[in-house]
Amino acid sequence: MAGGRALTFSLRDGSSEEPLERVIDKLTRRGYTEHFRAVDGGLEALGTGERFAPSDLVIRGYYRFEGTSDPDDMAIVYAIETTRGVRGILVDAFGVYSDPTISAVLRNVPILGKTAA
Repeated sequence: MAGGRALTFSLRDGSSEEPLERVIDKLTRRGYTEHFRAVDGGLEALGTGERFAPSDLVIRGYYRFEGTSDPDDMAIVYAIETTRGVRGILVDAFGVYSDPTISAVLRNVPILGKTAA
């Protein structure tokens, strides 16, 4: 969290907001227990070290977080599932601070849902 402020997002009906940590907790309770990082043109599961090519991945949902007063507070959380059934999350900055390595990996990954929690 930039500047110590909680990142938030609007729920599907737009009526309330939740912090990033709560969304990650919800995704974890729904089975997205692995954490991914971008490496060598694919994603690596941090818990097991397994590596997955973009063709082995599906984005089941994603959430954008926009800081209410600071554009540096922008992030995106992806709920990702692999063809082997591994489910986890990948967090990236959103906008100008996004990681080009992550963008390159996810460019060819199908998105099957907008919100997953």
